[in-house]
Amino acid sequence: MMATIYGVLAIVMWGALALLGVNTKAIPAFQLLFLCFFISSLLMFVRRFLIGLPLFLKPGMTLVQWLFGTGALFGFHFCYFIALKHAPAIEVSLICYLWPVLLAMLLAGKNSLLRALTGGACGFVGIAFIILGDAGMAFNPDYIFGYLLAAACALIWSSYSWYLSKSSGELDDIGWLSLAVALLSLLAHFFFDTGQQASSQWLFDREQWLGIVLLGLGPVGGAFYLWDLGLKKGNKKLLASLSFASPLLSSVLLALAGYNAWSLNILIALSLILLGAYICNKKQANPSRVACPTNKQGLSAGQADSSGF
Repeated sequence: MMATIYGVLAIVMWGALALLGVNTKAIPAFQLLFLCFFISSLLMFVRRFLIGLPLFLKPGMTLVQWLFGTGALFGFHFCYFIALKHAPAIEVSLICYLWPVLLAMLLAGKNSLLRALTGGACGFVGIAFIILGDAGMAFNPDYIFGYLLAAACALIWSSYSWYLSKSSGELDDIGWLSLAVALLSLLAHFFFDTGQQASSQWLFDREQWLGIVLLGLGPVGGAFYLWDLGLKKGNKKLLASLSFASPLLSSVLLALAGYNAWSLNILIALSLILLGAYICNKKQANPSRVACPTNKQGLSAGQADSSGF
């Protein structure tokens, strides 16, 4: 139960990403990513210090775990940031949020695949009401590269989440992976952020530092630890369904903070996301339990009682 709650907290943190990132808009993307993942790696050392473990234990990950984990965490953000340079943010965000649909399908068995697809479709339509609003969307062939990168984001994050649900690694693995992603992000900053005016600036004001720290402790750092715990030990299918609520939470938080206006779309999205979660997680009746049990002689339970058995 607690593991599922941890996973839900990760989703809530991702919902707070837009609000917490308000003060960091002037910071180049990969520079910000480096700072956030570096803070994420520090959480591992803080945890070890608090529970009395040696700070520098050798990572127990295999080469496959290193490559897959680092590739997923860095690859998702890399594709997302590059996609934003080649396609409008609305289209990119909507395509990226195919990942809960893909994750639900990956986690579903043969008997529940149709329910997972139906519930995922409901949740995805709910997301569309939030992301699109009243703007609408028209796919433009000129943005095809950005669309493909956004689709890659959805595939990467759903695959990584499925991999977590099947693996049994240590929680500290996230800290080591965060450190590796931080280094890759620093390299990417010098290659891809050079065109931005603030790309060489490392002195930030108080509000920017507050935003950086909150992002590193929350949606771009601490949330990955919680997601790891949730998928490894919690209700995976429920978490996949509730992942659709992340952009909904984002809209609600921005509205509460006065950055967005309230709209009917929020209520419609909430209804569709809850309906999708219900469909995905509805227990299917087991025919063997519905049928009347029999004893070894083939008599029903009621007949056995009346016969004196």
